[in-house]
Amino acid sequence: MKKIFRFLGLVLLAAIIYLGFDTYPKLDLISGFSSKSVASGHFLDNRPLGVIEKGDNDIDLIDLAKNEINEKGKYAEASVYGLKTRKAVYREGLGAVLVNDDYNESEPYLVPKRSFTLNKNIPFPYGDGEPVKSNFTNIDYAQLNKAVAKAFDPNFEGKKSTRAVVVIYKDQIIAEKYAPGFSKDSRLLGWSMTKSITGTLFGILQKQGKLNVNQPAPISEWKNDERKSITINNLLQMNSGLEWDEDYGKISDVTKMLFQESDMSKSQINKPLVGKPNATWNYSSGTTNLLSGILRKQFKTHQEYLDFWYNALIDKIGMHSMLVEADLAGNYIGSSYAWANARDWAKFGLLYLHKGNWNGEQLFDPNWAKYVATPTPTSENQYGAQFWLNTGGKMPDCPKDVYYADGFQGQRVFIIPSHDMVVVRLGTDHIDLNELIKEILASVKK
Repeated sequence: MKKIFRFLGLVLLAAIIYLGFDTYPKLDLISGFSSKSVASGHFLDNRPLGVIEKGDNDIDLIDLAKNEINEKGKYAEASVYGLKTRKAVYREGLGAVLVNDDYNESEPYLVPKRSFTLNKNIPFPYGDGEPVKSNFTNIDYAQLNKAVAKAFDPNFEGKKSTRAVVVIYKDQIIAEKYAPGFSKDSRLLGWSMTKSITGTLFGILQKQGKLNVNQPAPISEWKNDERKSITINNLLQMNSGLEWDEDYGKISDVTKMLFQESDMSKSQINKPLVGKPNATWNYSSGTTNLLSGILRKQFKTHQEYLDFWYNALIDKIGMHSMLVEADLAGNYIGSSYAWANARDWAKFGLLYLHKGNWNGEQLFDPNWAKYVATPTPTSENQYGAQFWLNTGGKMPDCPKDVYYADGFQGQRVFIIPSHDMVVVRLGTDHIDLNELIKEILASVKK
């Protein structure tokens, strides 16, 4: 019996040591992720706590977090065994944000001024009316709907992870499906698809003649060292040569930025070069938030920066459900936190399918669509400028001209120029996206 107790004591000691040396440093990130996820999901999309905990909070160790929602105060709190309590506050117009000890909830803040102008009598995509029922003779609708339904099947772990699929062909919705509990009005997080939104704003400013992406990045900290040669183009292409660790499974540059820093636009500024600009591709959320900070510098006031994202792009094409969350310093978190319903994500894809032309108005130059879909040097034909590419055949059964906004857990807006098509898939875990696009395309005869 003593041997059994001694053995159990050793097991308990080992568990305590493991918690202390491996898990404890992660508790701040666990409670930070959880409270932010709960606050955003609840206050942006009205999801109950149980739905968020079961469907959205599904990263490693997240079950350790205990969450609470304060409806009156509009915030969520999370802790792990009573330790490392983190709080995420919802701010109307800016979304949820993790706060720190310096946060003053009574301090006023600026919000974007938005314009909701679409005509409800005009059908999707150029109005807020219901879409026209499609009836293309070259589409096998039974085959198409079967392909879309398959995306909602359980995965190998028995989880149903897809929440929304929308297929657009020649500007019309030809297939649309939602998981139980979700609908055409549900706001869904795009994660890193937000990067493509951020990048697009540079195309708009360039068309307006307000910047040139080939100019050096306007970062004062780089003016007197070898980083001064880094251009905005290098940043857009993730090819700056700057050091960055994009690892979500540990305490890394990206997790510290998203869950601990109050000004995310500065996260990569002090990083050294570990390669050469235009010759060292490295995917970096820090780079995109640095780009968000560069965008802010293009305007005389903070209000103009906040408004620009909506009046030049988001509301301009009727993505009225979209909201991009901001950090404590008032920067849009351009790497990760845009929320919108599936139809509005599809509108973004259509803008690129039409090479920047939206219902007769040219938002960015047609060459910008070619630019973002051109492979970045040293990216092995997988990456353009804040968009991912199929140029190198990453999706072997799909056309090489496919390019797409890509987010964590398989969020996608696929642009398929050769088939005049956009496909949106949103969910909580990866599925076989190559198979999905292959089967959708097979249902439409060219």
